[in-house]
Amino acid sequence: MDYNVPNENGFFGEYGGRFVPPQLEDVMKEITEEYFKIKDNSDFLEELQDLYEHYVGRPSPLFHAKNLSKKYGAEIYLKREDLNHTGAHKINHCLGEALLAKKMGKKKLIAETGAGQHGVALATAAALVGLECDIYMGEVDIAKEHPNVIRMKILGATVVPVKSGLKTLKEAVDEAFIAYLQDPVNQFYAIGSVVGPHPFPLMVRDFQSVVGKEAKAQFTTMTGKALPDNIVACVGGGSNAMGLFTPFIKEKNVNIYGVEPAGRGFKTGDHACTLTYGTPGVIHGFKCYLLQDEEGEPSPVYSVASGLDYPGVGPEHSYLKDIGRINYDCINDKEAIDAFFELSRVEGIIPAIESAHAVAFALKLAKQRPGESILINLSGRGDKDIDFVIDNYGKDYGISR
Repeated sequence: MDYNVPNENGFFGEYGGRFVPPQLEDVMKEITEEYFKIKDNSDFLEELQDLYEHYVGRPSPLFHAKNLSKKYGAEIYLKREDLNHTGAHKINHCLGEALLAKKMGKKKLIAETGAGQHGVALATAAALVGLECDIYMGEVDIAKEHPNVIRMKILGATVVPVKSGLKTLKEAVDEAFIAYLQDPVNQFYAIGSVVGPHPFPLMVRDFQSVVGKEAKAQFTTMTGKALPDNIVACVGGGSNAMGLFTPFIKEKNVNIYGVEPAGRGFKTGDHACTLTYGTPGVIHGFKCYLLQDEEGEPSPVYSVASGLDYPGVGPEHSYLKDIGRINYDCINDKEAIDAFFELSRVEGIIPAIESAHAVAFALKLAKQRPGESILINLSGRGDKDIDFVIDNYGKDYGISR
């Protein structure tokens, strides 16, 4: 399969690009130039690899979930990004962005966060490299993800509550961009997914591709087979998914599934299935599939998973949908929470609610493809979600405080 994106202007087909105010044009060009200087630089890559190994704990394990495999009829494997330092895949690109910002002479890292995993990872990276850090987070998500808010503060970051709109991820991005515009010279906006203006969808994908590269080699070593039959990851902005998918895209015999949040259901309108129900539009400096109204304004979105409730999606995902390489489907809140408890009680692994969407889909897929192998990116651990899950769903699963 011939696959070589983005082009020099950051477009994945018709998606991506750089749609930013004039005052950010030169800054984005500088970031692009600096990234291309370091992306293949041996000294930079050695420094990053050393941190991956000795700080993050990479490679993260690949685990054969034998109990789930026996119960559901397919051979299920989990790429354990939940075991990384900070508890998710986000640290992979945060370290890369922090090192780049430091080399560019920036004084402060700023970012948005939904579930708090990107915020924690960036606060961690900022502490490590000695930069200030501001994290913008919607008030709704601050209430849901209290443990991660405290972690960010302990790490020395300033958590800025966002009170506008729905007070969730989209509004956090809005406020972070406004703050960035005030001082793009001294600040570095470390975007938290494969979204935003060029070069961020490319840059974050490159840093996250370590996940898929490891998983590919580990699967062969563990099973003796060249490739898994199926790979699965949840998709909000889409960074953990692109991290797993990238090394497999050209492998035509591997079925690839991206799982979006159906929330309370399509008919209610309370969902964030951007690739399933969106249309092409521009948001936060790039073009992608977008849930939008008739005027082209982003529509309100919802998911039980704070890290997935974004009305847009990475431009590469949009392109991969159009060319038919990746199958995108949706999992609703109830299915995700069921999977949260299923993985916890059958394998002793408590996943992030975001990751539980991928698990839920994989368990459905296992019944449809008995005997095949399914590799899931378990992108984060569920510590951050425990209080929220028990308060809202505990009684349904026989748990009370």
